[in-house]
Amino acid sequence: MTPSMKSRAPDATLSCGRHRLDISYPRVMGILNVTPDSFSDGGNFDGLDAALRHAEAMLAQGAAVIDIGGESTRPGAAEVTQQQELDRVVPVVEALVRELDALVSVDTSSPAVMREVIGRGAGMINDVRALRRPGALEVAAASGLPVCLMHMVGEPGDMQAATDYAEPIEQVVANFLEARIADCEKAGIRRERLILDPGFGFAKTVGQNLRLLNRLNNLNDFGLPLLAGMSRKSMIGKVLDRPVEERLPGGLALASLAVERGARLLRVHDVGPSVDAINMTWAVLQEDADR
Repeated sequence: MTPSMKSRAPDATLSCGRHRLDISYPRVMGILNVTPDSFSDGGNFDGLDAALRHAEAMLAQGAAVIDIGGESTRPGAAEVTQQQELDRVVPVVEALVRELDALVSVDTSSPAVMREVIGRGAGMINDVRALRRPGALEVAAASGLPVCLMHMVGEPGDMQAATDYAEPIEQVVANFLEARIADCEKAGIRRERLILDPGFGFAKTVGQNLRLLNRLNNLNDFGLPLLAGMSRKSMIGKVLDRPVEERLPGGLALASLAVERGARLLRVHDVGPSVDAINMTWAVLQEDADR
């Protein structure tokens, strides 16, 4: 990150189509994987009715956004075809918008999928490849929607072989995001539409993930909202020696630490407990401000 960049607070509201998302305080993004092979819940919600009911439950528990993913990005995951992703995602977006009036984010890197879900009422694009696929910048620019840019090197199938960085991980992430912000602005995506995700678990070792979280507040210098997604990830399993189904306590600790370091969106599987942990953390952090 350039030394001349000045820190500023992110804008308090994101314009997400017909929805407005207040991020003056931390909000929870509930994960809805409609895939057969996601690392912790693959196959659980790939039927339309199951997906709809799960989204309804997450909204009732306090999720502000439902993030729908039709392509697994776990380490070693196989690529899906564009048509497979469309078939998985589009009916769910339509149902959530029509029946629940939900603010829907779509976790995709495909310009064709972006274009289709935008037309069906999605309010946010969440791209683990940071709009680097041909045509993605142009589709995102035309949408007028917020876009989340995430740091990742390589592809999910080989990303864990690309963790030998010449610089500290927080600088690697900052440099990457700075370049992507510049490319977005050149393409006509206004800065206030951008959200930044350091990409915990993507092309990073456990030690790099821990260091990145410890220094997450460095990314506040961009003056853009930060998204953190660490729910159920292997960094928890490796530190605590816990299988996927026993990682919630560790995930709550990480979410609270992320909030303390500036995160305004927390992408999680377990919405109810996460909302409580995040709101309690925020109440403590606001104690000085309210005095």
